[in-house]
Amino acid sequence: MRRFLRAGHDPVRERLKRDLFQFNKTVEHGFPHQPSALGYSPFLRLMAIGTRSGAIKLYGAPGVEFMGLHEENNTVMQIHFIPDQCQLVTLLDDNSLHLWSLKQHGGASELREEHRFTLKGPPGSPPSATQITAVLPHSSREVLYLGTESGSIFVVELPSLRVLEDRTISSEAVLQRVPEDNCNRRSCELVEALREHPKNPDQILIGYSRGLIVLWDLQNSKVTHHFLGSQQLENLYWQRDGSKFISCHYDGSYTQWPVSSDNRQPEPLENTVPYGPFPCKAISKIYWQTTKNGLPYIIFQGGMPRASYGDRHSISVIHGSQQTAFDFTSRVIDFFIIFSSEPTAEFDDPSAMVVLAEEELVVIDLKTAGWPAVHPPYLASLHCSAITCSHHVSNIPLKLWERIISAGSKQNIHYSSMPWPIDGGTNIAPDPPQRDLLLTGHEDGTVRFWDASGVCLHLLYKLSTVRVFLTDADPNDNMNTLGEDEWPPLRKVGTFDPYSDDPRLGIQKIYLCKYSGYLAVAGTAGQVLVMELNDEDAEHVVDHAEADLLQDQEGYRWKGHEKLKTRDGPVRFEAGFQPFVLVQCQPPAVVTSLALHSEWKLVAFGTSHGFGLFDHQQKRLVFVKCTLHPSDQLALEGPLSRVKSLKKSLRQSFRRIRRSRVSSRKRRGGGNASEVQEANAKFDQDTLQEMELAPVQRKIEARSAEDSFTGFVRTLYFADTFLRDSSRHCPSLWAGTNGGTVYAFCLRVPPAERRMDEPVRAEQAKEIQLMHRAPVVGILVLDGRSTPLPEPLEVAHDLSKSPDMQGSHQLLVVSEEQFKVFTLPKVSSKLKLKLTALEGCRVRKVTVANFGSCKTDDYSENDLAVLTNLGDIQIISLPFLKLQIRYPCIRKEDVSGIASCVFTKYGQGFYLISPSEFERFSLSTKWLVEPRCIVDVPEVTTNNHVHSKSGVENAARKSRGPGKSPGDYGEDERKSGKLMEHALLNDEKVLKEIQSTLEGGRGRDHIPTSQRNRSLSIRIQELCRKKFGKKSIRTRTK
Repeated sequence: MRRFLRAGHDPVRERLKRDLFQFNKTVEHGFPHQPSALGYSPFLRLMAIGTRSGAIKLYGAPGVEFMGLHEENNTVMQIHFIPDQCQLVTLLDDNSLHLWSLKQHGGASELREEHRFTLKGPPGSPPSATQITAVLPHSSREVLYLGTESGSIFVVELPSLRVLEDRTISSEAVLQRVPEDNCNRRSCELVEALREHPKNPDQILIGYSRGLIVLWDLQNSKVTHHFLGSQQLENLYWQRDGSKFISCHYDGSYTQWPVSSDNRQPEPLENTVPYGPFPCKAISKIYWQTTKNGLPYIIFQGGMPRASYGDRHSISVIHGSQQTAFDFTSRVIDFFIIFSSEPTAEFDDPSAMVVLAEEELVVIDLKTAGWPAVHPPYLASLHCSAITCSHHVSNIPLKLWERIISAGSKQNIHYSSMPWPIDGGTNIAPDPPQRDLLLTGHEDGTVRFWDASGVCLHLLYKLSTVRVFLTDADPNDNMNTLGEDEWPPLRKVGTFDPYSDDPRLGIQKIYLCKYSGYLAVAGTAGQVLVMELNDEDAEHVVDHAEADLLQDQEGYRWKGHEKLKTRDGPVRFEAGFQPFVLVQCQPPAVVTSLALHSEWKLVAFGTSHGFGLFDHQQKRLVFVKCTLHPSDQLALEGPLSRVKSLKKSLRQSFRRIRRSRVSSRKRRGGGNASEVQEANAKFDQDTLQEMELAPVQRKIEARSAEDSFTGFVRTLYFADTFLRDSSRHCPSLWAGTNGGTVYAFCLRVPPAERRMDEPVRAEQAKEIQLMHRAPVVGILVLDGRSTPLPEPLEVAHDLSKSPDMQGSHQLLVVSEEQFKVFTLPKVSSKLKLKLTALEGCRVRKVTVANFGSCKTDDYSENDLAVLTNLGDIQIISLPFLKLQIRYPCIRKEDVSGIASCVFTKYGQGFYLISPSEFERFSLSTKWLVEPRCIVDVPEVTTNNHVHSKSGVENAARKSRGPGKSPGDYGEDERKSGKLMEHALLNDEKVLKEIQSTLEGGRGRDHIPTSQRNRSLSIRIQELCRKKFGKKSIRTRTK
């Protein structure tokens, strides 16, 4: 009966777990998925991006990032910063306005939603009457002007978002003040643009979609000027001195208009169709920027000839005789110009153009000749080619780091040297404690090296494997196919290129040795490249070797894609990682596992047919092992084959049904045994009432050896351990398959002085078959101290202790269903944890992570970080396989997110939340990378009650939702109280002070209970002020 009992809780261990483990989603790396709006504040020098999912993200100097999420998850249509304030307004597609503020809390700035508001019309009015189309934050910082589809302009007070009905500018009021002969021809039916006069804040320019433009006097509520355009209006922009403005139109034209005191209905100065005379697309936005040399910059979006270039996404820049149409590979969402915003400045003098496209952010330097692009320090387009795999390497040595940066800098010579122009805010996060690399493999055969040390995921270097192979595309092709004299003068910009020349080039596995600089990369067509780092360009022949994984099998025919053709003769490579040997697997199936041992100069690779070992120093194949099951025909079809045998699928389905029927008959046949068990259960019921029972285990049926892809090699692992006997250790290679088989090979690696003369030899020593035939996803050897063996060359660089070779070693085999520890060399079962039987989940990813205590630097431990198919992350102790803690991380429906997850060595992780974004999370209390920044601006002084609320109340208000009335506050106060209680009761200092207050009041029995409670409440409020730094926190006393 004792084996059914759970171990009791150990308070010391529970306290230690709190010091070691903590789950946080810290930062989102990459480019926002489906961006929909863009805003910029010249005052704060911050940029805001809104998305279709309702997220809003603010960016400034590198490391300065803020994120907010609208509760409605509606599309963000427009973003407008309040002039000279730390506030912004967002407009959603449900016609709601939201006011956000940057507030300082706990020494750092936070983005908080202050108010929400929906414009409502009079009863019975159509929705178009209040559908907002244009937003103008006035320079007075007191009101917003909201243009609508009906032509009316509503005035909303800031920050309360209250409509000032007496100041509404109706379309009827505008038409009454326009001459009668123009009233019938041009109706004010939809407000396209609102622009404040740059010199006179009492005047605003109103543009209606049908072409009518009026200058409205706010003080006297009258039209001072009106301008009649002949085409549908798209947008407006003032010249800096207010003497002219420019309008852009649906027919691809733009028009300059004078504003003078004597002429109330001026004629246009100039009307231009820049890409005419043939029909052109609409110009949706335009800038007119003045300069000291007298030649203005005219910058506009669209306007391309419809017939020939109607599918282009372009923004044109015209400066004197110089004209360029920047051609983007994805749709342009919006753009803005960074120019001199000083009120005393006489000219705009634009310095940069920032363009938000659907798949990337592009910044153009307008100061440098040729208008080059600026290399972005963040918002990298991770998915410029689709990500196919990722690999993380922690604590990169400085020398390797500098060499990678040097190689990357040679690739970036075409970028501008301009400092990043969006530089608002201050990053106050501590410097990263180490240098980390995230490597991503892509569909086009490239590997990108990202600086993953801090908040900004910055591209350091890009490696391309295409030059080794013959493809349809020439790698020397220039993106700009048009000549200098071509019209329109299009120029490709941006890095987003989703089209792959050949899907076989896709990278599937990456392994980098940070100590030796060796890199192994494997691809979709069975290609395995081994590379080394070279600081100079070089031209050399890449050695080829073939590994026939079906050499001992007969009657098999590969039905998938062909191998890639290689280039003959020397190939020229740029500085960086350069391949020196190519191993081609036959059949050319996807490489499913890869391992590199740089000390032994060996690389192991596996596919769905088997695995092999290659000596990259002697450039010789050591051995291959076929793991293919005789009935496994699907493994021969390949991932790119679209033909699947219907007969095979039906046969497998019927076999599965037959097996389930047989097993159910067996269960029914054992009726006597079940009756005995039932009697025993009743007999022991009273005894077991006080005991805590182990959870019920699910019955897991063994998988058939005939299931598809049983020979699929899931994991490869090198280890120096005891394999033959307990007296001598030797190098070994371990392989785990999809059918639950583990193969172990003894390796004989010659000593260094004879390494080039004698061959590496391998001999199979062990073969383990797991009972349930569950796929093997991880293999690990623990030394005599139950510590995982160090990485190759880690001990040689004095970065790890030498493994204990005196005590007995243990083998940990992780399958999808369980963890099992075996003793070595006998390979006898010692311990196991049945994850699927107990938890009902399967292992998808597993790695060893080192967790350090946040309280002391003297303690750390190695544990297993496990991701399951349910999206949960579990931490399991080594070597006793005890579940320490479980965190929900990824939605179980997010299959691609679970498949893309990669753990780091120190308890962090990354997974794709969209094709273009990595979510970073931390499981450790010690290693935490998150934005911590501050925006130094004067505090906004208003009478709004929301601004004076505490951080706890704001958190409660967010959970309540902005639409609730004050009468609903009772429940929210209880939520706030729970939140505050949780924060207080997890602070030891606060607990001690409350305890001393209580103990001080014990001897005062004569004091009434209500008075004691009141004094205790006052004391708690004082502690709250110290804790949260706020003026007031409401507490509830019984």
